[in-house]
Amino acid sequence: MSSRTRRSGALVALVALFTAGYLAPYLLPTVVGRLSAGLGLTPTRAGLVGSVLLLGSSTAGFTLAARGERIAPRRAARAGLLAMAVGYGSAAATGLVPLVVAGAVLGGLGSGTATAVAVAGIAGRRDPHRASTLGLLSVSATAGALYLALPHVGGGHTPPLLAIACAAVLVWPVTSRLPALPRGVRETTAASGPLPHRRSGAVLAGGILCWSLAQNALWGVSGRIGLTQAGLSEVTVGAVFAAALGAGLAGVTAAGALGPRLGRAVPIGAGTVTIAGCVLLSSTARDLATFATGEILWNAVYPVVLSYLLGLAASLDPRGRWAVTVGAASSLGVACGPAAGSLLSAGAGYPAMGLTLCTLLLLVAAPMTAVARHAHTSTAGLTVTAVRVRSSARRPTRSSFGLARPSDRG
Repeated sequence: MSSRTRRSGALVALVALFTAGYLAPYLLPTVVGRLSAGLGLTPTRAGLVGSVLLLGSSTAGFTLAARGERIAPRRAARAGLLAMAVGYGSAAATGLVPLVVAGAVLGGLGSGTATAVAVAGIAGRRDPHRASTLGLLSVSATAGALYLALPHVGGGHTPPLLAIACAAVLVWPVTSRLPALPRGVRETTAASGPLPHRRSGAVLAGGILCWSLAQNALWGVSGRIGLTQAGLSEVTVGAVFAAALGAGLAGVTAAGALGPRLGRAVPIGAGTVTIAGCVLLSSTARDLATFATGEILWNAVYPVVLSYLLGLAASLDPRGRWAVTVGAASSLGVACGPAAGSLLSAGAGYPAMGLTLCTLLLLVAAPMTAVARHAHTSTAGLTVTAVRVRSSARRPTRSSFGLARPSDRG
């Protein structure tokens, strides 16, 4: 098998794994809504169950971030998919709240493991932005199709959880294309070295935690806003969400076509400001037009900014350590989002919640943009240095100038 075929197969596996791992956060509104309606939980308690599910995901991400060099991608991916299938499947099969919560936690741990393996592999590719864009395209298309289908397959909490479990089962076969050995074993000639860009990475991790929390606080209650405040039916809300995720496909496609032409600072900064306005619009919606406009525009911009944030994290460390850490921080923000949204909306109402979240997004836009500008400058300088060294070195290796060999990045 040629190296190009192997790289292509690995990319397919990473995109599929990324899709399975991110599916639970993308289906969060319908999961929380179905838990509330199907199990008789209050909206706040349903939001807490959603937060517990996603907290398991972030816990797995942080754990693997510290041990990524010693974990075999294929084995870790299969363990994560197995946990997803068993956890979400068992939660879908019972109506007992404690068992549903236990299954959701196990499934969340599996989702986080699958996502961590995927983002670490994406960070090591020649073009991590393109790979993350393909992953976001795939998960947006899958979630959009499910939002159209789920309202027609009965009520209760079973359908969305069972759909996530089935996704894990379907992705399992492609894990055979992932490396069987840990990166530390496959790259015995390269020491992992200290974690680079610590200040920038820490700022980015903290920023994306707040960024994800703000958006998923609204995302977790968007279904209830559409049903109660805007007075829409579940079918109509599902159609709006499907259209919104379809707009996300268009946005990510545009981001993939643009690539690095605009840099990362402009998409991250301007995109976050746009998202803040959409959050405020959606939270104040009282009719279909306003609700659909806010949700569709928001979801068109959100994956674009996320793709640049993931690419930025990957650029800080080609070995994927910052990519996994930032991904786990994002998952932690996602995990806290449903509870924060439920508590804020219950205590102050949806419009006040939207104003609070809009303010938080505007506050984190500046430091994340600054990291993007600094990282662009640092990467440009590193590239020039690498080119000069290559021109004079007789046998360039990773240890000679700190860059991954081409074979390491594919």
